[in-house]
Amino acid sequence: MKDISLLESVLGVVFKEKKILEESLTHRSYINEHPKRGLNHNERLEFLGDAVLELVVTEYLYKKYDKPEGELTNWRASLVNAEMLGDLAYELGIDRFIMVSRGEHRDNGKARHYILADALEAIIGAMYLDQGYEKCQNFITKYLLIKLSGIIKNKLYRDSKSLFQEASQDKLSITPSYYVLREWGPDHAKRFEIGLFLEEEQIAIGEGSSKQEAEQDAAKKGLVVKGW
Repeated sequence: MKDISLLESVLGVVFKEKKILEESLTHRSYINEHPKRGLNHNERLEFLGDAVLELVVTEYLYKKYDKPEGELTNWRASLVNAEMLGDLAYELGIDRFIMVSRGEHRDNGKARHYILADALEAIIGAMYLDQGYEKCQNFITKYLLIKLSGIIKNKLYRDSKSLFQEASQDKLSITPSYYVLREWGPDHAKRFEIGLFLEEEQIAIGEGSSKQEAEQDAAKKGLVVKGW
């Protein structure tokens, strides 16, 4: 593993307990390959970090914008989804520090993106335990909430499934359907592949860690395919 102080420099946080930061970067697959290292994987920290992240973003939106609950929910979802978090993890260079199995290390596709998104949430969880809420709030504001103005300006918060359904009903008078094509992985890391159909025609295939996430991915790709 690279010098963890380099990551601390990027995060703007010097951890009192270095081991908790190391744990936040440790994927379950690495534990399986290195059982004698005595490390814990990052899933519990991810669970905690997800809650902290959602609270910080929700509090910010509530205080800054006098908007209906539904609109704020869409804005929040656009900030805390796996795609956004994975992109931010790449921007911060977390991929250089993550500890995964050899197989996962070679994978530069969508699965890797989700691993990085989870690691970012785990880092936030570790930061919360080691530094407290305010430090997490500062970090999330600096690196994530700064992206909100662009999301609102370009209407990137619009739900892909809703957009695709509106367009398909308006242009073709057809309501789209979604079907599970494949699912795999253990219960703690399930993956789904879902097809988007207009009647009998398959338009796109989406993938995600939940059916809802895979449906959104398929709808997003479908909008591109149909030019909508």
